[in-house]
Amino acid sequence: MFRGKDIGIDLGTATILVYVRGKGVVLNEPSVVAIDRNTNKVLAIGEEARRMIGRTPGNIVAIRPLREGVIADFDITEKMLKHFIGKVCGSSPLLKPRVTICVPSGITTVEKRAVEDAARNAGAKDVYLIEEPVAAALGAGIDISQPTGCMVLDIGGGTTDVAVMSLGGIVVSDSVRVGGDKFDEAIVRYVKRKFNILIGERTAEEIKIGVGTVHPDSRDESMDVRGRDLVAGLPMTVTVTSRDCLEAFSEPTNSIIALVRAVLEKCPPELSSDIVDKGIIMTGGGSMLDGLDKLLSEITKVPCNLADDPVSCVAIGTGKAVDSLELLRGAVEQSSRRERRF
Repeated sequence: MFRGKDIGIDLGTATILVYVRGKGVVLNEPSVVAIDRNTNKVLAIGEEARRMIGRTPGNIVAIRPLREGVIADFDITEKMLKHFIGKVCGSSPLLKPRVTICVPSGITTVEKRAVEDAARNAGAKDVYLIEEPVAAALGAGIDISQPTGCMVLDIGGGTTDVAVMSLGGIVVSDSVRVGGDKFDEAIVRYVKRKFNILIGERTAEEIKIGVGTVHPDSRDESMDVRGRDLVAGLPMTVTVTSRDCLEAFSEPTNSIIALVRAVLEKCPPELSSDIVDKGIIMTGGGSMLDGLDKLLSEITKVPCNLADDPVSCVAIGTGKAVDSLELLRGAVEQSSRRERRF
């Protein structure tokens, strides 16, 4: 009989959330690792490492080992997972946990294998993978086992996944490597182009949360931003408004809209009618961007509803799959069949 812990991990590009059976989400930390370039030693992981971004001396670098929903640096990802698994489960070699990890629906078989190997090397006994839209639907409280269609839009830090589900499986899905990070990058480029000021990732995220919007009739606010003048090389303060953000966000917003429309166009007619009745469920931190739900509703003519806890939705859903591994195995088998067919 299995005596170790069952845990679910939302292995996000920006944030890692860990769910433990019977306890809920017990860990929520940035997926950032600080290492010493000279010795290749890990100095900090998580929130402590995030505070170092852009503020480290030459020999220390704060990196994000996950990019666009997949592993960019295998060794650092393995060390990060080992740290978080040990923090939650302890370091006993006899009680290795069974780990469920959610992955974007559009990743390749090689990328899936990299996630599995990293988790096993980090101390997992068994590793199960579940696609993010399935986990998001479970976390949002949707009963995907019913013969009715439901549509989930999950906007994370590195990827956006859209899926239509029915009878416990994915009918139509698609993914694009656009997420919260692309919105941050768009702000950095816009401020550089308009004001000739260079700002960092953290400042860009503060702008996105503080005054950012994607709908012309939504918020109209402004905030002072400090950066480095590219001409004089000196610190400088400028004012960024919601209108600036609206212009800066146009490209990533259009990518997400195109993705949603493409999935709706491929959806079977019977399920389309269910989606019109139920609406699109939006999950993930990126779905909280001001005006996005309103904009999608106007363009697609389908109601868009934000989940109760959009940030933790995928982690909670992964945990529900941990609580019912038979459901998870069905989802994984269904995913494999779909890969072979196409």
